[in-house]
Amino acid sequence: MRMRIDTSIEGGGRLFVATFCLMLLLTSGPAMAVNRVGDEFLTGYVASFLERDLHWERDTYILKIVNGVATITLFEDDPLRREEADKQLRKIDGLLRVTIMVKPADTGKPGMIRRLTGITGEAEVFPPGDMFRPLLADPRQPQFFASVVRFRSEVDQYEMAAVGFGETYGLCKFFGNREGDGLQLNVEAALFAQFNLDTPSMNLINADYTIGIPLTYRSGANSMRLRLYHQSSHLGDEFLQSGNAPTQVNLSYEAAEFIYSCEWRAWRLYGGGEYLSDPEPVDLKRRGVHWGIEYRGSKPLVWNVRPVGGVDMKRLDEHDWAVDTSIKAGLEFGHPNPGQRRMRLMGEWYKGYDPHGQFYVNQVEYYGLSISLGF
Repeated sequence: MRMRIDTSIEGGGRLFVATFCLMLLLTSGPAMAVNRVGDEFLTGYVASFLERDLHWERDTYILKIVNGVATITLFEDDPLRREEADKQLRKIDGLLRVTIMVKPADTGKPGMIRRLTGITGEAEVFPPGDMFRPLLADPRQPQFFASVVRFRSEVDQYEMAAVGFGETYGLCKFFGNREGDGLQLNVEAALFAQFNLDTPSMNLINADYTIGIPLTYRSGANSMRLRLYHQSSHLGDEFLQSGNAPTQVNLSYEAAEFIYSCEWRAWRLYGGGEYLSDPEPVDLKRRGVHWGIEYRGSKPLVWNVRPVGGVDMKRLDEHDWAVDTSIKAGLEFGHPNPGQRRMRLMGEWYKGYDPHGQFYVNQVEYYGLSISLGF
């Protein structure tokens, strides 16, 4: 079943510029939007203060901050340490109340899962953020974005607008022994659509729909994502009527994907692969590998604006293991702490097999600008 999308809006380039200007105005002022103190910021600040200034070991306590109220659980009682922490933490702006309790760590032999993962029995429903940071340069990362690019294939070239509407929503998080560690179950959904801006009504070319269940895990600088998801693709009605459409293929599949990530200072390396099941067409080859590198600047250039960039690469058995390369680099607006909302303005370049649905057999290249919103 296909949905017909009205693409009669004129002036795609002007709409893109107007949207960017509006978002820049909303984020450029240092008041409220950028410098607001939230629970995620306080959590990182308090944890840093405890470990750097008071010399607490990271695995001797659990810290949780909800609506400005901090709860610290110690595994071993130390009245002097509790008194000093209580006195110092009350001076932090934005921290409304501090509660320090003692809950000895389990003295019995821990279960195998806890020994291997460091996951405690504490959990949170509908947590903010995720244990696995979104991939900056992956064109299939579920997020809200808009881009305008110069698109070129073996048979055509035109100005193309691409949009995405997607979100990863946390369902349940199990806390780890260290602050920031844990295991989290999510649900995600996304729509990716492309429009030909050189046609009078900016024809919808293709729309891809994905829905999945990612399980993410973090331990220190290491994080992982195991994702089960479904994708289906549909050509636009006006594109089908244009006479340039390829033979229609009902492309859909389920897939299992695993990616491991390691962070070092501002850098991040990741790699993994995926396997398709129940593909249509049935002769679609099933294996693929995925890897990349990212940079997230920690020092702001001005206010809370930081440089970011990434290179994302894929090789699919369907394409005889040819390399598909996506590069994005630009500026990120907003707090750098995990779980905080932010905006990115980036230049992008892609070369390889088309990542857009039913055009997966075409080799393409495109470059342009994009705006994305997310965490």
